[in-house]
Amino acid sequence: MGNADLELCYLGAAEAIAAFKARRISPVEVLQAQIARVEAVNDKLNVLTYKYFDRALEQAKAAEKVYMNPAATPRPLEGLSCAIKDWHSVKGEITTYGSKVYRDFRPDQTAPTVQRLLDAGAIMHCRTTTPEFAHSGITHSPLWGVSRNPWNTRYSPGGSSGGAGASLAAGFTTLADGTDGGGSVRIPASINGVYGYKAPWARNPTDREHPGETLLHYGPLARSVADAALMQNVMSGPHPDDLYSLRDRVVLPASFEGIKGWRVALSMDLGYFEVDPEVQANTRAAAERFRSLGCEVEEVDLGWTDEVEKSWRITWESLFHALAGNLLPQWRNELDPFVVKILENGARHTVADFYAMHRVRYEMYARLEPILQRCNVLICPTAAIPSCVAERSNEDPLVINGKQRTPYTGWFMTYPFNMLSQCPVMSVPSGFSPSTGVPTGLQIVGRTYDDLSVFRAAAALESAGSHWKERQRPAL
Repeated sequence: MGNADLELCYLGAAEAIAAFKARRISPVEVLQAQIARVEAVNDKLNVLTYKYFDRALEQAKAAEKVYMNPAATPRPLEGLSCAIKDWHSVKGEITTYGSKVYRDFRPDQTAPTVQRLLDAGAIMHCRTTTPEFAHSGITHSPLWGVSRNPWNTRYSPGGSSGGAGASLAAGFTTLADGTDGGGSVRIPASINGVYGYKAPWARNPTDREHPGETLLHYGPLARSVADAALMQNVMSGPHPDDLYSLRDRVVLPASFEGIKGWRVALSMDLGYFEVDPEVQANTRAAAERFRSLGCEVEEVDLGWTDEVEKSWRITWESLFHALAGNLLPQWRNELDPFVVKILENGARHTVADFYAMHRVRYEMYARLEPILQRCNVLICPTAAIPSCVAERSNEDPLVINGKQRTPYTGWFMTYPFNMLSQCPVMSVPSGFSPSTGVPTGLQIVGRTYDDLSVFRAAAALESAGSHWKERQRPAL
């Protein structure tokens, strides 16, 4: 692939739209370059499930005609490629949820945020891999096999939106969508060096399969803050399929004001995580960049404990059992063994166990809220280690700083903010791990429903240095 075609693969959404309108390039040219990139590289990564290239090229040709017609009004995402996670229902298209159970399943409806992306002109040219039922921070499944990180194929691209993060980092797509119930947008954003946004709960509608579920958030993944904002503006807003979706909308601007004079709280460990020294170094470097932008950075002690992890896990397992426990009698032997374990654990939890989660949420917020009263945002690592090896089981021992940690959850620092689901959070790149070559990420946490401050802080940090702007890309 020539340099010009590679540049098209990594062209930002906002840049692409401007070029389409100026007729400097065509949506067809960008999509053709990305298809060639997929065909050349995906065998090394295995981050896509279904591909719709012929249909997508026809849609790109239709978008090209829109841009060529001076009287036409392009839709907000007209002609942009968007990889859709294979956990998100798309009407009439096989949607497997990463499971052999659903290998031939065709939903009769489309998830609201996905439909909005498509209605806004985005072109679904492929589906991205996910662990079975999106249960893990590592993407591999009995149906689709092991997905790998573009920066170092020995490592995972994260999960559960691992295929989405990897497809962006590899230049397969302009945009990608994800879902986040414990970090499934932010973990792959961190590990692939892209941007992933968990909107505050109910800002973006959820789907019919998970009504009223406060842990779950649909959100954008992109290679820049502006591109994430472009997607978020399309995805957000009230929807008739979601009773809880908020009627008020936050419309994010194309560019953001600076943050000079802001106060930024820094927690390295959220009170109870062990954090790898390389991640710590990159987090402190990001804090220094905030200082260089004119911010005061204050290190804080949240005082959270591993009761947060226990509470999230009880909630997660209980919900998982309620949704999929009926599959066990017929499908036990074809499910990921760890999925079976989650479902069986969920059957043991009581309503009292489940409801106790709300007490933990209130106690967490009682510690966080005073900090966010005096500080504009909180920052902390996204993941406590750069990544896991691609084949890792969720039951393999996990050691950080010489200490045994909980194998399943001890390495991603995202799920506490699914407990505090009303807080908006974005994962932004913080640097690279010298030992693995894999990116690391920083979470920017905002006050409840304060989307704009999170985007302002992310945009300011991006302006202080972005590897995509420096054309630093995986050597595939």
